[in-house]
Amino acid sequence: MIIGIDLGTTNSLAAYFTEEGPKIIPNRLGRHLTPSVVSVDEENQVYVGETARERGFLYPHMTASVFKRDMGSDKKYRLGGKEFTAQDLSSFVLRTLKEDAEVYLGETVEEAVISVPAYFDDKRRKATKRAGELAGLKVERIISEPTAAAIAYGLYEKQKNTKFLVFDLGGGTFDVSILELFENILEVRAVAGDNYLGGEDFTELLVQHYMEQMDLKLTELTQKTLGQIYSQAEACKLSYSGTATGVMSCRIGGEEKSLKIPLRSYEKMCEPLLAKIRKPVQRSLSDAHVKLADIDEIVLVGGATRLPVVRDFIIRMFKKFPDTAMNPDEAVALGAAIQGAMKERQEAVREVILTDVCAFTLGTETAVRLKDGKTDEGHFCPIIERNTVIPASRTERFYTLYDDQERVRICVLQGESRYAKNNLLLGELDIEIPKNKAGEESVDVTYTYDINSILEVEVCVTSSGLRQRRIIKGRENDMTDREIEERMRELSYLKIHPREQEENKLLLLKGERLYEETVGDNRRRMEYEIQKFEMVLNTRDRGKIEEAAKHFAQVMEEVEEDDL
Repeated sequence: MIIGIDLGTTNSLAAYFTEEGPKIIPNRLGRHLTPSVVSVDEENQVYVGETARERGFLYPHMTASVFKRDMGSDKKYRLGGKEFTAQDLSSFVLRTLKEDAEVYLGETVEEAVISVPAYFDDKRRKATKRAGELAGLKVERIISEPTAAAIAYGLYEKQKNTKFLVFDLGGGTFDVSILELFENILEVRAVAGDNYLGGEDFTELLVQHYMEQMDLKLTELTQKTLGQIYSQAEACKLSYSGTATGVMSCRIGGEEKSLKIPLRSYEKMCEPLLAKIRKPVQRSLSDAHVKLADIDEIVLVGGATRLPVVRDFIIRMFKKFPDTAMNPDEAVALGAAIQGAMKERQEAVREVILTDVCAFTLGTETAVRLKDGKTDEGHFCPIIERNTVIPASRTERFYTLYDDQERVRICVLQGESRYAKNNLLLGELDIEIPKNKAGEESVDVTYTYDINSILEVEVCVTSSGLRQRRIIKGRENDMTDREIEERMRELSYLKIHPREQEENKLLLLKGERLYEETVGDNRRRMEYEIQKFEMVLNTRDRGKIEEAAKHFAQVMEEVEEDDL
């Protein structure tokens, strides 16, 4: 079976396809969303999801989150005395989703379709694919999140020709895509976005506001206190769905510091972020040669689209109400599951032709001849423009720059800057040419780019017919099977926490956090209840443990309510 996975910045989830349609796979705690958080303890035990998030309040130096933003980079996260890349941490999340799916489905899961933001470049897409392989999955396809959402919404089943705008604002990334349906062809017309804009940034605004109002300095706060502030900011942000005034209250230096933040004030804070959202929307419409009035339907994807400040902004900008028929947190995973079923050619799925676009321009480095006869090197020459429907093939001819030039070097670049150095180098080709006067010899450079992000580059010397061809994977080449196995062995000392102990561990961590956050009678009560629950756990009596867990959860709920 091929499952669909939405590997998110804040939360991740998996889905599978049934005769009744796609369904979300609940995790080991019975929940649909698994927080994209990883924590490692002193014994090299790995915790993923809600348990890891709770550990983050107590052990922030051994916990990592929001690492999706660093996919494909060299950034290292140091947890438990070991270093991990975003790719490694993502593989832990994917492995947990894989294990949960296997338990729920009762069969081995070896293949998956994984979604990525449409605006992820090749480097980030390949890092996501490698993370899946490290998790023991064969990644059947990397699918763009807006395309997956469009499939999930059943857009391909609409009867008439329709243009859609998919507005995808997740925890850490923002995508906007223009799609057009024609018969059974769902074509992506244009994509744009920002890999560093999401719901986490809307939380950050409240954190900064609270610290300014309370006259707090970052250097004076412990990691635990800062984590508490972020937790309060997140709760305050979500509360605006039902109230006109949010409250943040944290215990700092033994003193309770509370702050009321009216919705109007929060909306004012959000204006710079909303302005950043507007730019990709305008760029995608421009690239697709579509006007706002031509858009038939707007589809919301990503948990951050639930925020009233975001939803009101969308309605004002598009002057129409968006489609909210599906849970925005689940749409991408469901679409990925449908895509998996399409690959398996399941009869229950209507076959649809999906076309995608090249999210970034592909080109090469070239030189420009100035009016005074001098040459200015280091310029970027586009060959396949961004938002070109793929698969696509384009050819450009380049001429020699110097007399008796013997070789031509083709730098394969990805990006939008007019200067080569500011774009991403994917790889290089070097070919021999006959000696001749400047401008007398030339090479034809052909780029062919397909839906699986594979770029074929062919260079042909026009006078000699000499050709050179290769598949460009850049400096971030896909790992070989041997390299993947070696990295898996390197990570083998880590053990994902056993699923049967997960719920009880989560309760204890939550209890420890509440103990630290409360004072007086509630703190003493928490200490007593934690000790009592630990004693029951030591009996290993499943019946007694289940009964004690229910009681412990009820106590914590009462303490939280009393502490508001």
